[in-house]
Amino acid sequence: EVQLVESGGGLVQPGGSLRLSCAASGFNFNLVDMSWVRQAPGKGLEWVSTINWWDSSTYYAGSVQGRFTISRDNAKNTLYLQLNSLKTEDTAMYYCAQALQGVDMERWPRGQGTQVTVSS
Repeated sequence: EVQLVESGGGLVQPGGSLRLSCAASGFNFNLVDMSWVRQAPGKGLEWVSTINWWDSSTYYAGSVQGRFTISRDNAKNTLYLQLNSLKTEDTAMYYCAQALQGVDMERWPRGQGTQVTVSS
């Protein structure tokens, strides 16, 4: 059974930083593309970033490019997202997910999420 457990969210002031983690189990983490997605209050699910399994190439939404950094530690079965220069519009529930090709993002297996709130 796929299990994804996010942590590291919290309340931070604009301009601040957070580091999110996602502990993965129940599948071969080393062989799966992984993503972070988020959902702001009253809005739909938004793709944030993806990291490939074979060469750790990374991809970002334009809204977070240059501020967020995705990474993975295959030895620890853990996915990370470093969030810097946070803005109020980054407030959302953040989920790590298996980025399954050919499957709608809304159907990607994901964890329970960790809340990020950016406010002064």
